[in-house]
Amino acid sequence: MQFADTLEIAAPRQKVWAFLIDPQQVGSCGPGVESIEVVDETHFRARAKVGVGFISARFTINLEMAELVPPERATIVAHGQAPGSAVDATAGMALAELGPDRTRMDWSAEVNISGTIASVGARLIQGTAEKMINQTFGCIRTKLEA
Repeated sequence: MQFADTLEIAAPRQKVWAFLIDPQQVGSCGPGVESIEVVDETHFRARAKVGVGFISARFTINLEMAELVPPERATIVAHGQAPGSAVDATAGMALAELGPDRTRMDWSAEVNISGTIASVGARLIQGTAEKMINQTFGCIRTKLEA
């Protein structure tokens, strides 16, 4: 599955960058995120409970900040597992300064899901993923614009 969008945030680019590369800050906006463990400067581990239709699973996800070009762009690679299911994702973002207190974020993600969760069907997964993405970015925008 592919996802991409552009989001304008009423905050300076440096503030947006600092928030987005902080696993604790971003993790607090992720639906179902139960914990975030920082392994080192570019690696962290998350536990999240995800439900799609009538199936729910608790994933352990290993994330790596594979590319960081402050405060312009970043790429994150993730691999997660739950009993009977797995997810692999690569996400990227680019930040552009629109003014002293306005930032545009262009982001994209490629997500591959396999196993039990994948069996519920692509349309249901796509809808659930879009709902979770909207919740996450709504939270990020709210916290940054506060």
